[in-house]
Amino acid sequence: MALRPIVMVSSYPPRLCGIGTFTEEAREFLQKANPGRDVLVLSHTDGEGDGVYPIIDMTHHDWWKPVAEKIESLRPYVVHLEHEYGLYEYVDERGQGDRNNGFLDLLEAIGDWPIVVEPHTVHGRLTDFEADFLHRMLELADLVLLKCHYQRWRLDWTFSQRGWDAPENIMVVPHGARPDRRWKIHEVPRLRKELGLDKVATLGPHLVGLIGWIQSNKRWDILTSMWEDLAAEIHRRTGEEWDLLAAGTMRDPNHRADYERWKGEVQLLERKGLARYYEFVPRGDIYYKMMAVCDFVVLPTVDETQSGTLARIIALNKPYITIAPMEGLTSQTIQSEGGLLFTDKEGLRRQVLRLACDEGLRMQLGENLKRYLEEVVSWEVVVKQYAQAYRLARRAEAGKEKVTIPAEF
Repeated sequence: MALRPIVMVSSYPPRLCGIGTFTEEAREFLQKANPGRDVLVLSHTDGEGDGVYPIIDMTHHDWWKPVAEKIESLRPYVVHLEHEYGLYEYVDERGQGDRNNGFLDLLEAIGDWPIVVEPHTVHGRLTDFEADFLHRMLELADLVLLKCHYQRWRLDWTFSQRGWDAPENIMVVPHGARPDRRWKIHEVPRLRKELGLDKVATLGPHLVGLIGWIQSNKRWDILTSMWEDLAAEIHRRTGEEWDLLAAGTMRDPNHRADYERWKGEVQLLERKGLARYYEFVPRGDIYYKMMAVCDFVVLPTVDETQSGTLARIIALNKPYITIAPMEGLTSQTIQSEGGLLFTDKEGLRRQVLRLACDEGLRMQLGENLKRYLEEVVSWEVVVKQYAQAYRLARRAEAGKEKVTIPAEF
């Protein structure tokens, strides 16, 4: 007799969506850990693949009803929902959104099944809407998974200040990272050849990476605006040739103006022999290979709670520089001890010079990330935590034991 399936509800590839890519990887490792149990996905209508049911149609206000009916027919072991506000917002013909009420309706409709919700946006300082939504979601779900510890203790504070009881059905499970995409230094020339970078005569042996989706919040211009002077200073101090590898593409048409401007800045540097622009869709193996050829990666962003780009940096044990204070990016940088932080342009300049001029520091940060990956965020570790979460949710749904996880502080 077949085991009941794990049913995930999420966006899914080929949609160009970070949550969809996250779910694709999570599903892969969940399936490896559960060889006798199907891991199925109920996705938006643009999802595709074996075991994927593309039935979430956000053009209908009651989109959640077919999803609830499908879950009932599948009789799941557990329902694992990936939540991001933009994925489940119904907008009517007047342009009015429903404030994600359909998602809450779905949770209520499937209340007879074990429910685990994994929200991907839980800011440290919540708006009134976000606080109310999370309160209602926590009441309807058996267990909610947050990515970082700060989100849990900030949520306790936020709720208490509103006179609400602190939620106890919360488990901290970090953003997973692949453990199987690490290339050795001697393999980098082969990867550069695969990517066609060996044909760029002006490209130096050392590369600083700006890799991923080109969006207004990623602020590539912070680094591109100072790269010419940085490259000259690195050469003066070390005698080494360093170039900027800026690789990615636009995902959201609303960011086209910044995409065109920043792409133009990189191409101007390219004409001076200081950079290379590489257009590609950041998903799949090429995403990892593009980062693997870099000595370190710079991840400037002005709005994140956690980052799929950072998960890939960690997967490669690649030293990095990112901005602070910035939610999950700062939290994981402190916890992993694998990256450097900056708070202004001069700080970024100092950290780039520090990392480019100190191979020993790059090696040390890489070793820290190796440990952090293997012990904390590897998908092989994370899916074991998912399994624990599923067991807790099933016990709660059976009425045996409400999920109660004590606060850390």
